[in-house]
Amino acid sequence: MAKFVRRHRSFEKIKRADLTRLAELTLDDLRSLFKRNRRSRVYADRLMLVCLCQGAARHYVHGDRGINDLDVWAFFRRHPKYVFPYRRHGFADFGPSRFGRNPKDKARFTGRRVDILGRSIPVLRNEGSTAAVKRYLRDAPRGSSPWHLARRPVVILWPGSLRGRVIWSGAATNQ
Repeated sequence: MAKFVRRHRSFEKIKRADLTRLAELTLDDLRSLFKRNRRSRVYADRLMLVCLCQGAARHYVHGDRGINDLDVWAFFRRHPKYVFPYRRHGFADFGPSRFGRNPKDKARFTGRRVDILGRSIPVLRNEGSTAAVKRYLRDAPRGSSPWHLARRPVVILWPGSLRGRVIWSGAATNQ
């Protein structure tokens, strides 16, 4: 596992209210994207899951690595004509909280930076959202974005009825 710098990380526990805040920030960011970007609008009604991923998800599940930033991924049912803009990288400010801020981040953030990314993924007939995301992670080619995501846990933020559910434990376990 790669070395990490402890001094810039928060080791505060991520609570349910924090998951709710992350979901709200992400949904606001996506609404803004759909307003500004005409091509992206085809995805406005195709959102399946919003998930906490990477290091922050690992911290939520295991509490052992701390939080550098908060990585959130939105998964959409693939549109037959257009892919979700995979290079699109949104940012939000978690705001002042017990997590503090990473001093290496730009001054524009008063709290931890939230990175918001998205992917459109194929969904099989009669396949649920959770099953589609798990298949996307499980079948990922080595070195790809989903392969890297699969190295850490994945925790649902949205929809609210599933908030906090760990749907992927990380690469060390069989899914």
